[in-house]
Amino acid sequence: MKLDRKEILKALETITLAGEGKNMVESGAVRNVLTFGDEVVVELVMHNPAMHIRKRAEADIIKTIQDKISQEAKVKVNIKLETPEKPEIKGKGIPGISNVIAVSSGKGGVGKSTITANLAVTLAKMGFKVGVLDADIYGPSMPIMFDVERERPISVEIDGKSKMKPILSYGVQILSIGFFTTPEQAVIWRGPMASKALNQMIFDADWGELDFMLIDLPPGTGDIHLSIMQSLPITGAVVVSTPQAVALADAKKGVAMFRQDSINVPVLGIIENMAYFTPEELPDNKYYIFGKEGARNLAEDLDVPFLGEMPLVQSIREAGDYGRPAALQTATPLETAFEELARSVVQETVSRNDNLPPTEAIKITTMAGCSAVKKK
Repeated sequence: MKLDRKEILKALETITLAGEGKNMVESGAVRNVLTFGDEVVVELVMHNPAMHIRKRAEADIIKTIQDKISQEAKVKVNIKLETPEKPEIKGKGIPGISNVIAVSSGKGGVGKSTITANLAVTLAKMGFKVGVLDADIYGPSMPIMFDVERERPISVEIDGKSKMKPILSYGVQILSIGFFTTPEQAVIWRGPMASKALNQMIFDADWGELDFMLIDLPPGTGDIHLSIMQSLPITGAVVVSTPQAVALADAKKGVAMFRQDSINVPVLGIIENMAYFTPEELPDNKYYIFGKEGARNLAEDLDVPFLGEMPLVQSIREAGDYGRPAALQTATPLETAFEELARSVVQETVSRNDNLPPTEAIKITTMAGCSAVKKK
C-alpha cells in the first residue's frame, strides 16, 4: 500500500490546533509529511508547550489519517516546540517579586477568596515567600480570614521613601483596603479612585522578596481587573469555579478575558471548588450537590490545565471565619488537598516561565479591549 502525500495534507486541513483560527496546514504548523509505503511521518511545529495540547494534536492527526486515508496507516507525529524569544517586559513590575498570580472568578460566591487564602498559607508552609494583595475593593475579606481585621500597616522608610509595611500573618504578607476602613464602613468609590488605591498598595508598599504574590481579584470581569493588568505584568491567572452550569458560564468568560489579544495573560488553570460534599460521620461518601466535574470538563473544553478540586467542607468555612485558614491544619485530608493544589499551581507557573515570554502590562485606550464594542 502506497499512501498519497497530497491526500494526507488535505485530510490534515480538517484539524485546527487549540488557540489558532486556521487549520494546521494553512497555519504552517505542518512543516512536512513523509510517506514510506504504509508509514506516515508528520512533522509538526507548535508554539503552545502544554503537554495535553500536544497529546491532543498527536491523537487528532493519527485518528484523521486512519479515518480518512487508511486504517492500516502507521502514523508517527514528530512535534517540535518553537517559542518566541523572551522580550523585555513592558510595564512596571515590582522589584523582588518573582511571580504575580491573579486569582479570579467569573461570579461571586464560589469561594475564590477562601482558595486564595489557603493557597497562600500552603505555599508559605512549603517554604515559599508569599504575599497576598486583596484587590476585592468592595468586599475585602483577607483581614478576616487571616485574623488581622484590626491591624493597620505601619510606615517604613526604604531608600529615602515612605512605604507601607504589609501585615504579616501565618507567614504571609497581606495588604487590603480593609486595613484602611472600619469593618462597618462601606467602600463607595468610583473606578479611578479604586484604581489609585490599588496602585498605592502595589507600588508604595515594602513587599520585600517574594516568590509569589497572589492577587485576590473581585468577581466578574471589569474595571478593577483592567486596572491591575494595566499596572503590572501578571505572570498567570487562576480561575475558580463551582461545578454548576451557572458558575461555569461565568468562569468561561473569565478565561476569555485573560485570553483576549489586548490582555494576553496566560491562564495557569481552573480550580473546581465545592466539588462534592462529604459528611464528617461518613468520610467515604461523596455527594455532588452542585454537579459533578463541571469545572474539570470546562478546563478540557477550553484546553487549559485542571489544577484540582476542593470539597465542600464545613471546617473550611469555619476556619476562614475564625481567621485561621483550614490549610494550616496538620495531618488532615484538607491539608493534603491544598498541598496538591499548591503543587499544581507551582508546576504550571514553572512551565509557563520556561516556555512562554514574560507577560506585558496591557495598554488600553478608551474603547480598546472591550470586545462588546464594535467600531463603526
